[in-house]
Amino acid sequence: MKLTIVYDNTAKVDLESDWGFSAVVEVGDFPKTLFDTGAKGRILTSNLKRLEIDPKSIHEVFISHDHADHTGGLSAFLEENNQVKVWVPPSFQGVKKAEEVVTVEGPTELHERIYSTGELEGIEQSLCVETEKGVVVIAGCSHPKMENILQTAAQFGEVHGIIGGLHANRPQSLEGLDLICPTHCTQHKADIKRLYPEQYVKGGVGRIIEI
Repeated sequence: MKLTIVYDNTAKVDLESDWGFSAVVEVGDFPKTLFDTGAKGRILTSNLKRLEIDPKSIHEVFISHDHADHTGGLSAFLEENNQVKVWVPPSFQGVKKAEEVVTVEGPTELHERIYSTGELEGIEQSLCVETEKGVVVIAGCSHPKMENILQTAAQFGEVHGIIGGLHANRPQSLEGLDLICPTHCTQHKADIKRLYPEQYVKGGVGRIIEI
């Protein structure tokens, strides 16, 4: 699995940061997926181009939840490439121009080794990728309880790590993970880094994580 963060609160030089989250996920020969779309289409498309990621190379979009800092760039992206399948939770409606829109009700296999937790606690779904080291969870904000997210993801295999916004979840709820990359809305980054220095990976636009 290769994950490239393309929208986040912090960024490497020559890339633009903003409140929101988006990442491009590549798993073997399966369709390249855009996870969430950040808040502003201009920033999303600009960062994609600066990172030399052609929007037309993306075949699927996965929306975690219906908050503007995760869906605001969708319309602009679809103007660049509308030949995509969009996976959405039941709480997010009204996607226009996409080739196909699929509502994910519960825990679901999207492709071999690629899963969704389904919408948890009526607000958010997470993407789960089975890697050689275990399942990696990609989360938008982790509004549901972390224990609920990880327990749901564990039905797809032993959970190796999590990447994405971890919101207000207790750092202790991450115990046992081998990879922790807190981004975007995480409120306890300093505590997470202190408690899990070996597992901690810094996020930010331009960060590439390969497993």
